Amino acid sequence: MLRLSILLICLLPSLATAQEWQSGSTKTDVVELFTSEGCSSCPPADKWLSSLKTNPALFSGFIPMAFHVDYWDYIGWEDPFAKPEYTERQREYVREGRVSQSYTPGIVINSQEWRDWFRGKRSWNDDKQNVGQLKARLGDDGQLEANFNGAHAGRLHVALLGMGLTTEVKAGENRGKLLSHDFVVLKMISVAGSKYWSLKLPAIPDAGQQSMAIAIWVTPGSALGIIQATGGFIK
Repeated sequence: MLRLSILLICLLPSLATAQEWQSGSTKTDVVELFTSEGCSSCPPADKWLSSLKTNPALFSGFIPMAFHVDYWDYIGWEDPFAKPEYTERQREYVREGRVSQSYTPGIVINSQEWRDWFRGKRSWNDDKQNVGQLKARLGDDGQLEANFNGAHAGRLHVALLGMGLTTEVKAGENRGKLLSHDFVVLKMISVAGSKYWSLKLPAIPDAGQQSMAIAIWVTPGSALGIIQATGGFIK
């Protein structure tokens, strides 16, 4: 009996730390904000994205992500969260005809440019398509397994999102401002597949975030059009 008790004690921690996320069959909306700390027009959009933390449909109905681009770094302030691949993601949206041009703040919802934000709108029309369910499980060893029961998926994408980030900007257009950010993409990876994927997540970057979340989505292949998504907070 003592030996069995010891075995149970050893197993329980790994079971307790595994996490699972799943979408419904209806499409989960994906909200992408292309932003920069070097852009004076971006703080209001960053604030709007952060306000979505209190929306009861967060992660179950929609997933927000902030991609910091680097093409404004030259004007005096290097955005610490910007990466060339995020700039390239926006440019690829332009090449695919989904976005008119690269600019900040730029908002893409369900892989299409959304300019209503500039007209004062702060909510969007949900996509009600029935596309299939995406499930994901993260083990305590950092191994992520995902499966999708819909059609046409060819690639899985994972973004690690930093929450509660702040920066005291010392130069550029936002000089002297204390900027706050949520849902910041700190790391993004992708892997080919069709219905099932298994991959090891990289170590969580330390950017001074207060907490972490994860976004997981599938596309038909190399194109950016998102079919389905899921995610949530990482405990």
